[in-house]
Amino acid sequence: MISLLYALSYIAGLAAFVFVTLSLASGLLWLAEVIEENSKIAKTIGIRLIYSIIILHLVLLVTDALPLKLIAFSIVCHLIYLQNFSSSWPLISLTSWSFLASCVLVVADHFLWFFHFANQAQESRRQGGTNRPPWQRNADLQQRQPSFAEIASFFASCIWLVPLFLFLSLSANDNALPTNQGDSSVPSTPKTSGLDFGQKLGNQQPVILPRQSLFKTLFDPIFELLSMLRLRRRRRVDEGLIAPRTPITRSPILSPTPMTPGGIGLGFHLGGEGNIVNNDGRQGAVPKMRQPPPRRVTSDGTALSQRPEDELRGLPARALVFRAGKGSQAIVEFLRKCDVDTDGLIRLTPRPVEGCLGLINVENDVFLAVVTSTTALGNLRPSAAATETVHRIHEVAFFCVNTHRYDSPYDDIPTTPFDATEHLMTREQQQYAPTSQSAVLEHPCAPLNKIFASGTFYYSPYPYWDLSTRLSERLKRQKTESSGHDLSVFDPRFIWNEFIVKSLLEFRGRLEEHERKDLDHCQFIILAIQGYVGIYTIPLPAPPSNGGPMIGTLGLISRLGWKRAGTRFNTRGVDDEGNVANFVEVPHQDILLAFCESDPPQRKSETIFSTNSASFSYVQVRGSVPLFWEQQGIQTFGHKIQITRPQLASQPAFERHFAQLLQEYSAVHAVNLLGQKEGEALLAQTYSQHLKATEIGSGHTVDVEITNFDFHNVVRLQGHDSLINTIPRLPGINAAMEKFGFTSATYDSNEPMTSQHGIFRTNCLDCLDRTNFVEDILSKKTLEQFLFNMPGGWSTSITLWGSHRELWAENGDALSKIYAGTGALNTSFTRSGKRTLAGVLSDATKSISRAYINNFQDSAKQSAIDLLLGNFSNQTQVLIYDPVHNSVRAALVERISEYSTRQTATIFIGTYNLNGKPPSESLLPWLFPSTIDAEPDIIVLGFQEIVPLNAQQIIQTDPAKKLEWERHIMYTLENRDNPQANYLILRSEQLVGTALLVIVKSELTKVIRNVEASSRKTGLKGMSGNKGAVAIRLDYHDTSFCFLTAHLAAGHSNVTERNNDYNTIDYGLRFSKGRNIKAHDTVFWAADTNYRIDMENEEVRQLASEDNLQALLQEDQLLGAMHTNAAFSSYKEAQITFRPTYRYDLNSDNYDTSEKQRIPAWTDRILYRGLRVEPTVYARAELRGSDHRPVYAVFDAEVLSIDVAKRDTLQKSMLQNATSTDTGIKLDDMLVESTFGQDEEVEFPPPSSADTRWWDTLDPQSQGLLVPDASTYSRYSSNPFDSPDSPSTSSSDEELYRLARPATDPGKKIPVPPR
Repeated sequence: MISLLYALSYIAGLAAFVFVTLSLASGLLWLAEVIEENSKIAKTIGIRLIYSIIILHLVLLVTDALPLKLIAFSIVCHLIYLQNFSSSWPLISLTSWSFLASCVLVVADHFLWFFHFANQAQESRRQGGTNRPPWQRNADLQQRQPSFAEIASFFASCIWLVPLFLFLSLSANDNALPTNQGDSSVPSTPKTSGLDFGQKLGNQQPVILPRQSLFKTLFDPIFELLSMLRLRRRRRVDEGLIAPRTPITRSPILSPTPMTPGGIGLGFHLGGEGNIVNNDGRQGAVPKMRQPPPRRVTSDGTALSQRPEDELRGLPARALVFRAGKGSQAIVEFLRKCDVDTDGLIRLTPRPVEGCLGLINVENDVFLAVVTSTTALGNLRPSAAATETVHRIHEVAFFCVNTHRYDSPYDDIPTTPFDATEHLMTREQQQYAPTSQSAVLEHPCAPLNKIFASGTFYYSPYPYWDLSTRLSERLKRQKTESSGHDLSVFDPRFIWNEFIVKSLLEFRGRLEEHERKDLDHCQFIILAIQGYVGIYTIPLPAPPSNGGPMIGTLGLISRLGWKRAGTRFNTRGVDDEGNVANFVEVPHQDILLAFCESDPPQRKSETIFSTNSASFSYVQVRGSVPLFWEQQGIQTFGHKIQITRPQLASQPAFERHFAQLLQEYSAVHAVNLLGQKEGEALLAQTYSQHLKATEIGSGHTVDVEITNFDFHNVVRLQGHDSLINTIPRLPGINAAMEKFGFTSATYDSNEPMTSQHGIFRTNCLDCLDRTNFVEDILSKKTLEQFLFNMPGGWSTSITLWGSHRELWAENGDALSKIYAGTGALNTSFTRSGKRTLAGVLSDATKSISRAYINNFQDSAKQSAIDLLLGNFSNQTQVLIYDPVHNSVRAALVERISEYSTRQTATIFIGTYNLNGKPPSESLLPWLFPSTIDAEPDIIVLGFQEIVPLNAQQIIQTDPAKKLEWERHIMYTLENRDNPQANYLILRSEQLVGTALLVIVKSELTKVIRNVEASSRKTGLKGMSGNKGAVAIRLDYHDTSFCFLTAHLAAGHSNVTERNNDYNTIDYGLRFSKGRNIKAHDTVFWAADTNYRIDMENEEVRQLASEDNLQALLQEDQLLGAMHTNAAFSSYKEAQITFRPTYRYDLNSDNYDTSEKQRIPAWTDRILYRGLRVEPTVYARAELRGSDHRPVYAVFDAEVLSIDVAKRDTLQKSMLQNATSTDTGIKLDDMLVESTFGQDEEVEFPPPSSADTRWWDTLDPQSQGLLVPDASTYSRYSSNPFDSPDSPSTSSSDEELYRLARPATDPGKKIPVPPR
């Protein structure tokens, strides 16, 4: 134990050193970002700082009698430093005389002062006599000698402060190069808030967006706590007061909300100012509120509407109204503004609302996501008939539809005149009761706000165009879209809010055609992509032929795919559907270069000019290596890569990925930039093997080629400069560029002149830095080919290629921040074309910050991404209330047998405690005993103590033992008698001594998906892996399985500890996307549970020898824990018919004869839970290589397979039948009849009176109906029977299987719990 603590002390010291280093580095990075974002202020501070330090030197000369020569030298040094603050600052030329002189002088200044103080200290010791008593020392010398703290302060302020400031300026150099728009950090995206639709880009004021650094992230909780305390103190001072302000002169508001008498509504304005109309018709604004939000008394409502000025421009006067429904349902109406009651309206945000991203269910509350701040970037194709404007999203607000808990009053808007304010205060006093809640609640959508505030989301405003689709596809579609782009047509791979906006798009699809056009015209619905969009307007070097210069528009669009989205170490490789991590279509998705001639100033006579103009588009893709691989544990600057599936198991997903690319892009050339160090070589080799197997297995030539290029090796030998010419000349890449071509089209006819016939798929390890560098080169070479055939000599334009470099540098930074948390490496070369010292320093700082962010902060970001995309297994999509669709969903559950099939799978489960021993005997008696007739489909083997449980293995587990047992198991399977199928290891996982293997028949790899492993430590209160569990989950067709092996706490009397270990594993073991153990249809445990028999040793041995198992089982601790629900309460175990499996002497059939004489027990157990699972065999094998006997069980488990096409066809048919009526029959009457059932007699309740309504006393459960709240439908006269008795339902395969029951009564309702 002492040796273990000694080793842990070194680890703790190393961890502390790494933490301090990372903190300092990230703090410097933050300071560099501050200097970059506030360059003018920073320059002023730097100059004044130098003058202050010069004055400080003079003061020290007088007060402390410092040497005049050294003071003069330091002043000269600082005057030289001052020369670096030139007009181009923070750009500092590394070859300028001032910078070179500064580098030399700072070292000289440091050592001169160092030697001065060293000599002074030595002289003090010599004359003062440090060995003498204090009263014999020279008091004068002691007084003149400065202390260590004084010397350190002098060096920090007078020697190193200004050089450090200049160093941080160098770190900001990469992102501070001047651009054609004059904004160093955001050259093409000036930030404004609440733009009017008619506002021009020329009137916008650029504002640099704030950035989030690691340093700020570390101290954010402290800042938030201080702000909360200030807010609470402020509210106590003015609690309950509503302060009037000056009268407003803004445009009147007509932003309505559906209201019932006495109710409260929420009003949002689509691009408007947010005023309200009071009860007496006067216009006013919500007064300033110093208290928590008012309590809503009755039903709630939320509305989006148009501004009056928008209506004057022809926009329809419409409102999109949201109400809270039952569960995760929402009620949405698209109404005329005059039909909406605005009485009692309150306003929750001073910002204009640009549109709605969708509805999301978070913590059982329904939130409406609205865009409140955007920036118009520009028009990608200025001369096209239809504009292609892009907006960047900067801020998204989430407002709860069904509760007021998260509403926040705002303080930065003007109030109404006094009389209007007085009227509002009176009404609030009558209708609103102040809440007693004084604490500030954390908004449940705060993580989503951070994601949208990153500035990496974009959308196209009305008139819509498909931002998610590349130019070539848009040109094809425009031929058939005579009336404009249909909002419901988009590329589903790149719309990031598809999950939350899906219900609104379905609602839109159910509207009449004219209403659908009005909804689109109002731009109530926004479809957003994530990635990067940059646009530059460039003057071209061509003589003006008609009075105006030639103008080009260069744009870069990167669309990040969402189907396998996540952060760097949390999302790697491919999934079973063929989706890869960090997939970006053309990290520059469409490079658009639009040429046109600008019109000269208009004269008195009308002159019309026609110009020849064209568009150019070139598409590339990037994505993670399409294999099943991951990086577990803490990752620093090495690459601990683990390939989690063998080739036969991963080949189907690999082929699906390239099949999708071929279907989308016709041909693919893969550019693999992985090197030969550490795990990259293994990954590159496996990549090539999979590609060769694809060509062989397909039986025909597959149009996929690969070029392997060791990027780092070439850079190390030849430098970055060589890559510009080396990469395009590689034989495979050169031939592919000639073959693929590019897309170009004319504006007048929108007919493509040339088409692109294939794409490059580039990857490195992270698909960030190296990938962006190479794609920039390929893009430039292809654009040169296009410009070579254009007149005017544009291929030599310095401005054009400078803008091209800047776009790609910004693109690399944007995509890197999304995936890795920092800007991209190598961007200094991308921008300037050369490698600089500033770039090296910046890359080093980014690398350190990445290591910290990716290891310690990305898990929270990953959870927020999964929440936005609906990836959590228990997440329910918000459904818009529709009685017809709800009825169809419920009926689909009942009729599951019509579109599904069931089959039986044979599953072998085994558990074996190896006692740290290597393989020494044949495993056939265990894996293929005579009691098994057919070969199992799945073999699951759980091992405990696969390695000795010593301190060395706990700190750093040796995987060699597991690999040795894997080889031995596969050898046994391959050499069995009469093999009928081939087996392969689908997935294996290890936690110190606990290991789990899942082996399947090779033909099943095509129907097994979503394989994932996880583990949970329970030793030393969760800190040590000597005890714990390992789990592997998978989907077999449409049935989910979870397999676990565990090693629980030892000791005969430690029953409580074992129960606690089980509960820790059951509640704490998690897979990705929020899945836990209970979320699976079928669960198997194969574990060394360590539960014992509560009897005396001799009695147990005697009963075991007599095979009196029932007497032993009555005292079994595990059965007792299951009976009292202390552990494994929902699990079953087959009948035990074999003797206790623990503990034996090695290579013997005798129970423990050692000094401890352990009591025999059934420690090795197999338990199961699930529907339609039947055990057929439960026994033990007589292997003697360990002190345990291995146990095995065989199960017949039913597997459900759903035919999705057949289900969708059935659903469509049921919808048509539900909405079609015969002549003279109303749809409402038919719905009422279908609710009760045609053959069912219903006893109606007594009629309503003036005091009571018949549905107030109705029992919804007994009638099978959902009776709505009367206040919700106070403006309607529809029958309450229109609502079915169904909360939020979903037609997912998992729920359809779980909820399927034989329906004996056709009119009986089947409850559908949320996912």
